[in-house]
Amino acid sequence: MNLKTLAGTIAVLGVMALAACSTGATSGSNASPAASQNSAAAASFLNQKITGTAGPNGEKPMPVADLSLTPADITKLRAGHYTAALLWHQSSAFVTAVQSGAEAEFQRLGIGVTATAQANMDAGTQANQVRTALVRKPSAIISLPVDPVSAAQAFNPAAKQGVKLVFLSNFPKGYTYGQQYASIVTDDLYQMGKRAAEALGNALGGKGTVGMIYYDAQYYVTNERDAAFKTTLESDFPGIKIVAEQGFSDPSATTSIASAMLTQHPNLDGIYVSYSEPAAEGVLSALRTVNDTHTKLVTLDLDNPVVVDMATGGNTVAVVADQAWNLGKGMADAAALALLGQKAPAFAVAGALTITKTDIAQGYQQSLHTGVPSAVASVLK
Repeated sequence: MNLKTLAGTIAVLGVMALAACSTGATSGSNASPAASQNSAAAASFLNQKITGTAGPNGEKPMPVADLSLTPADITKLRAGHYTAALLWHQSSAFVTAVQSGAEAEFQRLGIGVTATAQANMDAGTQANQVRTALVRKPSAIISLPVDPVSAAQAFNPAAKQGVKLVFLSNFPKGYTYGQQYASIVTDDLYQMGKRAAEALGNALGGKGTVGMIYYDAQYYVTNERDAAFKTTLESDFPGIKIVAEQGFSDPSATTSIASAMLTQHPNLDGIYVSYSEPAAEGVLSALRTVNDTHTKLVTLDLDNPVVVDMATGGNTVAVVADQAWNLGKGMADAAALALLGQKAPAFAVAGALTITKTDIAQGYQQSLHTGVPSAVASVLK
């Protein structure tokens, strides 16, 4: 999930207790990505040993690839003349890919899309968009709530009308699976962090020193991914030592954080940072300032400047991304199952991808179902 607006999101998101790992971590927690400026909680979660992504109440995740509808199911859906509204938290390449996946699957299933909207990270705007969408009487709504607290009231009219609600990564506070909402779909956050550790560990040949720059607030998505990175690196690469850990709440601070790390550890072999834009871009700026071509960087989420650095032989050796298009497809499938009166999964996850210099085009296709952006294509050979 693209975390470009994470800092702004934190300001508006409510605090949620993520029973699954207490973290909401992942945004996941989903329980919900909860967000709070509780840096102590974030750091505490970072040191927990986790073995997989779990739902808000410890649910075992179902891969979205396992969601299936029979020919008979599709016939019933088409005969039902169902419709859906797609209400997003913001606009981004990630959201575009999720929406494209959902729209393609709804079309295949014969479910019409009556409304699409994005709230620009404004909870009030999203509440208005829910009310507006309900005028068209959708059978289902798929969405990522901007604010878990106020979203409880915003989506309540839809829940009361029996609209099937499927949420991406986050859900309204106080809502119960099978009652107010039908399913939560998110990334396999553990796998994303695990893959990041494996990419950096392998790039270093299993030996060396690493700095870790993690997101220092209680937020399900980043907490889960950061903890998975640390757990995997420490367990699978005993020859690699994390010699510096520093959290950030303001992504613009990553440049100064990385600069301080490099000053204290001038021979640092690798750096991990929670997400790419703009956090990893700040780390790259620090590396370039001191002409450091040795330290290897691994981060998460597709971001064109970071991918360009990787493509041109810079410090970036891998970017781990989610399968955004498949997230949308999975949300559509979960909504369809609910409309048929079948049990949609309480918690479903899409897979993760490790993208390196040799498979950039494939990475964009598998994650976003798009070609390589012009800014990246211009440097590929």
